Amino acid sequence: MKLPVKHSLPLIALVLLSACGGGGMRVADNPAVPANGPEADYPMVLGPSFTVDGVTYTPADRMNYDAVGRAVIGPDGGSTVTAAHRTLPLPSYVEVTALDSGKTILVRVTRRGPMTGKQMLQLSPGAAAQLGVVGAGDVPVRVRRVNPVEPDRAALRSGMAAPARMDTPKSLVNVLQRKLDQQEGVTRPAATDPVPDTPAAALPPKPEAKPKPKAEPKPKIAPRVRPAPDGAAAPAPAAPVKGGFVVQVGAFSSKANADAAAKKSGGKAVQGGSVWRVRMGPYASEAEAKAALAKARAAGYSDARIQRAD
Repeated sequence: MKLPVKHSLPLIALVLLSACGGGGMRVADNPAVPANGPEADYPMVLGPSFTVDGVTYTPADRMNYDAVGRAVIGPDGGSTVTAAHRTLPLPSYVEVTALDSGKTILVRVTRRGPMTGKQMLQLSPGAAAQLGVVGAGDVPVRVRRVNPVEPDRAALRSGMAAPARMDTPKSLVNVLQRKLDQQEGVTRPAATDPVPDTPAAALPPKPEAKPKPKAEPKPKIAPRVRPAPDGAAAPAPAAPVKGGFVVQVGAFSSKANADAAAKKSGGKAVQGGSVWRVRMGPYASEAEAKAALAKARAAGYSDARIQRAD
C-alpha cells in the first residue's frame, strides 16, 4: 500500500530549523518610537536638593502643585515660552497667571532657578512677552501644574507658543492677590465708605436748578476796619480749602507695580513704610471722588475705595 505524500512537511521543517539555528530567519526589532509624542517629555528629572540664599529646596513630583508668588524675567530661554522653577520636575507644564491682569498662558518648565532672590519662577523673555509683562522686574503670579494636550506640548517643545488660556476671572484674581498679600505680610486698607459699583455715566442726571431773578445790586459800603494795636500783626488771609476725598487705587509691595498702576489709573504712587500706595485726588466733593472711583474700577482696580484725605 502506498502512503500519501504530505507536501507541507518540508515547509514546516524549514521553518523549525530556521527558528532554532543561529543564521536563519530573525524577528525584526520594534522600530524606535519617534520623539514627537508624550514620550519626548520623559524621563522627567528631579535632581538633588540645593540651597538658594540660605533656603534649601528639594525637587518633588507634585501633580497638584498650585502656588502664588513672584516671577522675574531672566535671559535664559530666548523667544521660547519656558521657565525655571526650583522644585517642579524637568520638564513639566504649568499655567502662569499674571495677578495684575488675569492673563494666563501655558509654559514649559525646563531648568532650575531662579538661583538668587525670593522669586519662585523665572520666565524666559518669550514667556514674559506672551504674558504681557515685558520690562516688569517683579511680577505677582499664580503657578499651577497642568497636563496639557499633546498639540500644546508639541508647540512648546518646538519653541513656539501654545494658545493663550482663558483669562482668570477678576473675582478669583482678587482671592489670589489677597493670598499673596498674606504671604508677604501686606495689609491693604479697608474702605471707609461703601460705594456702589455704578459708573458715573450711569448715575441719573441732577435736575437743573431754575434761575432765580436777579436782585437789584445794593450800593457797596466799604467795611470799617479797626486799626491793629501797635506791634500786633494783621490777621492772615484764610487758606484755600483743600480736597476732602481721595481714591485709594491699591497698595503694592513693588514700586514698579505701583508706578504701572499709577500710570494706568492717572493717580500717584506714594510710599508708606514698605508699601507703595496709589491714590487719585484729592477732590473737593464726594461726587468728584465717585467719578474718579468709577474710572479706577473701569481700569480694572475693583478694590479701589474712597477715603478721607489726610
